[in-house]
Amino acid sequence: MTSSFHKPRPEDAFLTRREFLSRCGMGLGSLGLATLLAQAEGAISRMDSPLAPKAPHFPGKARRVIHIFANGGPSQVDTFDPKPELTRWHGKELPIRLKTERKTGTAFASPFAFQPHGQSGIEVSELFPHVAESIDDIAVIRSMQADVPNHEPSLLLMNCGESRLPRPSMGSWITYGLGTENQNLPGFIAMCPGGYPIQETQNWQSAFLPGIFQGTYLDTAQTDLEKLIQNIRNPVVNRATQRAQLDLLQTLNRRHAAQRDADPRLEARLQSFELAYRMQMDASDAFDVRREPESVRRMYGEGTQARQLLIARRLLEKGVRFVQVWHGNGQPWDNHDDLEVNHRRLARECDQPIGALLQDLKQRGMLEDTLVIWGGEFGRTPVVELPTAGANAGKINGRDHNHYGFTMWLAGGGVKGGTVHGATDEFGFQAAENPVHVHDLHATILHLLGFDHERLTFRHAGRDFRLTDVHGRLVREILA
Repeated sequence: MTSSFHKPRPEDAFLTRREFLSRCGMGLGSLGLATLLAQAEGAISRMDSPLAPKAPHFPGKARRVIHIFANGGPSQVDTFDPKPELTRWHGKELPIRLKTERKTGTAFASPFAFQPHGQSGIEVSELFPHVAESIDDIAVIRSMQADVPNHEPSLLLMNCGESRLPRPSMGSWITYGLGTENQNLPGFIAMCPGGYPIQETQNWQSAFLPGIFQGTYLDTAQTDLEKLIQNIRNPVVNRATQRAQLDLLQTLNRRHAAQRDADPRLEARLQSFELAYRMQMDASDAFDVRREPESVRRMYGEGTQARQLLIARRLLEKGVRFVQVWHGNGQPWDNHDDLEVNHRRLARECDQPIGALLQDLKQRGMLEDTLVIWGGEFGRTPVVELPTAGANAGKINGRDHNHYGFTMWLAGGGVKGGTVHGATDEFGFQAAENPVHVHDLHATILHLLGFDHERLTFRHAGRDFRLTDVHGRLVREILA
């Protein structure tokens, strides 16, 4: 009599306690739940690559994003929001009551001169002469508002739309919604030189979105490719052998995953193995700025920020969807003292590269479908911060944090250039006309990319989540 038993497989003999209970007590329920989850809106389809390009809700003007993050909070009244009244009141108590995080004193006039630029005549600080050359392509929002004057929650609010709880970052939402146009590179890259910023990887986290949508961090203080991207090359085996090894590993991992109800963490790891292999060719080219003509490298200038922005443009050309470029990580825009010296140094590092990026994108015909965003997590006070023990001791030449009114700007990608939206009061402390909350900014960014911010959702813990949470108003006045 022949046996009907199949040949035993060792992997069938191992069950975790959770798997045992699931199979014995909740097997049918698990099948039913899996079917419901697969039908739920926002569920990731089981396709070869979750980063495959996807269509937005409607045709967007922008296809890709560069987010230049001025870490620490640049002063609006010293950059893009001129306040002549501060000069008249310099050294005097202002006639309005200011609620500040730390003890502050008299009015502090900007040490920098402002001049009108372009056909629009928008006034820009002397700190940004190269950016000012493209002011007719820029929409300046002078009435931004955040929730609190602290770095940690404000960084998370600006990057993730939520200041306390783990939420997916803006770059993760955008790559979740649009995918990417190059399957050999990550869809979302975060370049932050010299290590992590405050709140570390939470700034580019995917949270409850599948891990493949998390930002890929690069320490762009490194210029050597092997240090910039660890393990980018295998020094021992050739690519053919690597492919064979990876195929075997993927076979084993897929078998492992099939027994575990498609754990999203495991799926993210499988995808990361494949992406790491494919990156070996495209990454070598994308991050090597020496392949650019000397005239282009000279236009961007020297330094880390120049190299970052040139790499960012190259990544966009290769189809990367969202690139976040951090500036001021080691020595931030958080100038509680010596503001004139430090703001001038920081602007000198980034002004020429940003100006070059805007002109370079425009010359290549890329600015019309590339959204460029600049700003920090909040602004600074129009009054001087008074010295305290252990901080800015003996110095009365800086500004405290200010979330009540600050400036950000956007360019390209469907933005109405040469416009100013909103205004702070006559001293630059609080948004007084057309306030724009961070949620409103996020709603507008998603709209430019072709999304209704209320419909770009993901089902998690019994609720449909979105970048703007339950808030967000479209800022139509800056749309072209």
